[in-house]
Amino acid sequence: MSADGAGWLLLNASPEIRAQVESHPALHPRAPRHSPIAGVVLTNGDLDHCLGLLSLRESHPIVVYATESVRRGFTEGNVLYRTLERFPGQVTWRVLKAGHEESVAGLSLEAVPVPGKLPLHLEGRAVPDPGDSVGLRIRELSTGRRLAYFSGVGAVTPAVREALEDADCLFFDGTFWTSDELPAQGLGDRRAEAMAHLPVSGPHGSLHALAGLPASRRIYIHVNNTNPMLLDDSPARAAVVAAGWEVAEDGMEILL
Repeated sequence: MSADGAGWLLLNASPEIRAQVESHPALHPRAPRHSPIAGVVLTNGDLDHCLGLLSLRESHPIVVYATESVRRGFTEGNVLYRTLERFPGQVTWRVLKAGHEESVAGLSLEAVPVPGKLPLHLEGRAVPDPGDSVGLRIRELSTGRRLAYFSGVGAVTPAVREALEDADCLFFDGTFWTSDELPAQGLGDRRAEAMAHLPVSGPHGSLHALAGLPASRRIYIHVNNTNPMLLDDSPARAAVVAAGWEVAEDGMEILL
């Protein structure tokens, strides 16, 4: 995302980051060793959110915004992180603190702790921390317009709901349609909540828990390929659309 031409802010760095950059001309370099990317924000330490950082290892400085626990989980004991230490200052970490706004590229970032979990590769090796998973409240400084980005949310608590009330646009975790989605399809034995993903459907699902939010655009993201709402003609998609939600797709652009 971008604000007033001040550069682009990447929300997480997926393993597909190279393809994402190549497919979006605004992210292409304008000169040798140049990048229009002003920073990368990590909402948790899961590999599908941070592994792409290792692809940004060329000789160009990177600024990464993350909570202290996410920074520590990615940098400590990670020999691959040395590829991002090729010269002094190659990576600058900016610590996100709950309730504190951080300004970058014409935007203000505020981290909101959400019910989450340690990344799988850190289970048993680190102590759980409230900063292990956060949502983001992002405000455009010039207009006051606000985007909420909440991926990897295990439950809609009163604090999570409150953080979404003034959003003009909302991106929310839509990983699974049902709690038993993977076990029911013979693809694993873990339920959605055990992986810190609140299912979309059901009396306690996000579709019900987030009903009535005033955001003009409400979009489900991080949708697993087992989720039936990916299918345009499915009852699940019909239910989502009827409730005023959209399902994200590759290349989607949102103009607020």
